Formats: sequence, C-alpha cells, structure tokens
Amino acid sequence: MKILITTDLFSTPTNGVVTSINNLRRELTKKGHEVRVLTLSGSLHSYRDGPVSYVKSISLGFIYPAVRMPVSYRDPLIQEILDWKPDLVHSQCEFFSLQFALRISKTLQIPLVHTYHTLYEQYVSYLFPSERLGRFVVRFLSRTRLKRAAQVIAPTKKVENALRSYGLQNPIRVIPSGISLEPYQNPMPEAERLRRRRALGIPDNHQVLLNLGRLGVEKNLEELLRLFAQELTRREKLTFLIVGGGPDKAQLETLSQELRIADHVIFTGMVRPAEAPEYYQLGDVFICASTSETQGLTYMEAAASGLPLLCRKDPCLDGVIEAGVNGYEYTAPEDFRNRLNAMLDDAGWRKRAGQHSREMAAFYDPGRFADAMETVYKAVLSNHPSYSAVPR
Repeated sequence: MKILITTDLFSTPTNGVVTSINNLRRELTKKGHEVRVLTLSGSLHSYRDGPVSYVKSISLGFIYPAVRMPVSYRDPLIQEILDWKPDLVHSQCEFFSLQFALRISKTLQIPLVHTYHTLYEQYVSYLFPSERLGRFVVRFLSRTRLKRAAQVIAPTKKVENALRSYGLQNPIRVIPSGISLEPYQNPMPEAERLRRRRALGIPDNHQVLLNLGRLGVEKNLEELLRLFAQELTRREKLTFLIVGGGPDKAQLETLSQELRIADHVIFTGMVRPAEAPEYYQLGDVFICASTSETQGLTYMEAAASGLPLLCRKDPCLDGVIEAGVNGYEYTAPEDFRNRLNAMLDDAGWRKRAGQHSREMAAFYDPGRFADAMETVYKAVLSNHPSYSAVPR
C-alpha cells in the first residue's frame, strides 16, 4: 500500500503523537508498505527530506508552544503527493494538516483514516476565557471536522467514550499506540546508576520519585509537588526528579521554593529523547497526576523500564496499572500517601512490580500496533467504492 500520514507536528521528538507516528511509519515500512509523511515546516521554507514533506508555515506560539499554521494550502509539495497517488490518508491532527488530508482524500477519491490523539477539553484554558465555551467549541469542531473520516482510531476506550459524547457517528476502533521497547530493556549497571544519581545531586541514601514529560499546567505537576511536600514531613530521605521542559517550569520551580522543598526537587530541564531511557532507570517509583492523557506513552515507557507506577486514577490507565501488581492509582492525598509508603517500604515488592510492569509493556509492541493498523487500512480500502480489491 501507499500510505500518506499527515500531522501538524513531526520535528518535536518528545511529543507522544510524533513518537506514535514514527513507530507506525517504521513498522509499516518493514512490512513492505510505502509510507510518506506530510507535515509543517518550522520556517517559511518548504522542503522534502526523504519520505517527509515539510510545508512552509508561521508560528502560532503565542497560542500554544510549537503550534504552527501553513502559509498556503496550495504548496507544490501537495501536488507531488497527488502525483504519487497514495491509496489512503491517515491524518493524526485535527487542525491545519487535516485540511491537507481532506483535500487529498477528496481529490484522489481515497479513504481517510484519522487517529484522535488529544482530548482538547483539557487545554481550553490556553484559548478561551470561558471553559464552558471552550468545551462547546472542542466538541463541535471534533464532530464536524471528522465527519468525512471512514474510520476513526482511538488509542484508548477513554478517547472513544469522549468522541461518542461529542456526538461523533463515525466508526471508531480502539488501537493503543505502540512503543519501541528495546531502548528501555537494557538495565543500567548499579555503579553507573549510582554515578548518574550523584551527578544530579541525589544523595546515595535517598529514594527517588520520578516524573518525565512536558511541564504544562495540564500535567498537574503542582499537585505532585504538594503531595511530595506532605510526604517529606514524614520521610526525609526522598528526592523528586522531574525530567522535561515546558511553559510551566518556572512556576513549578517557584512553587517548590514556596513549599520549602527545593533541596529535594531536581528539575533537569529538557533532555534528548535518546536519554529518556537512562533517566527512567534513576527512579524508584514513577508518579503522575495528569488526567489529560489519551494513552500516556510515558506510562508505558516507565513500565518498560521496570518501574512500579503510582498515578492519579484515570480511564487511560485501564490495562496499564494492575492494583498491587505493578502499581496503584490514587484519588485522594491519603491514597497517595498510603500507597507510596507501602511501595517504598518493600524493596522486594518493587522488584516484582517492576517485572510485572515490563510484562505489561510488551503488550504495546509497535509490531502489534502496525499489524492492527494494517488490518484497518485493508478493511477501509475494501469497503471504499473506488476499490475493487485490497492492495497488497
């Protein structure tokens, strides 16, 4: 098959959508399919880099970091894609690149598959003064902009339920995004782990709570800092390692000072994606308070790294955390405190939980992800009026 993937983001390697796209593209290519990506350039210059076409764009960073808008929807690169004649389009974002996908789908009379990665209701505060208005707009636009999709993919049941609540009538199938497990399956020697922790200023006798990801208000790091501050009043030999960058970093650093826990909190700032597996291994427990995730690839990365997880209860964690086996979900401060103390007090349990986490993460192998998507593509094509047979 010739498969075109469209996305607003592609050159932001720490983004979960980009990770999912790269895994899918790589695995589909292994299976013999021809895959191209159409995305937005980071400048006023259009260009093609191998199978990836970058359309010139302007920054809308004043709305949200890394958001860009194409200068034109009639770029010559679009004609190149049309001349290539893909069998189908798989769009990955609901905004600007979806216009490319819709135009190409209509012009070539080929089916459109769409993956809905982001629950925008969690982000309305960035755009609308009224949360009620923002939620209405999100629901309306999601329903209307996707009406031409032959198949919608939801990474979790949580997303499917949200889309149905918006009034979306399209066929929806739940297919979890895959993650590349290999980078997380090489345990670091204990001496190296200790050296790296010392380099960050972590005392040898401290246990480390780890959070890795983008530092945005939707990730709810403020809650974790407050919970950590309470825990420090009972257990002093703790460090909270926060790995990542984002617009909320300065505010979170200020909060840690106000809570008088700055000596126990380490902000690494942004790290290269290739370094992320190493940072996971510096932690003893992965903690997260976000409820904005549609799937949460960091949960799977932490699990693949052999970490037990303690996360705020959320439907996207179904099948990821098995209570008492590889971690716990919490709903209130006392839940967090009780679960965390039980986890930190039992090294044997943490070791067993880490192994269970690795076994759970194997379910999200990217090969399985590509197999499932290939099945969807063939089914969509076989039902499309312009196809009499399913391409190879």
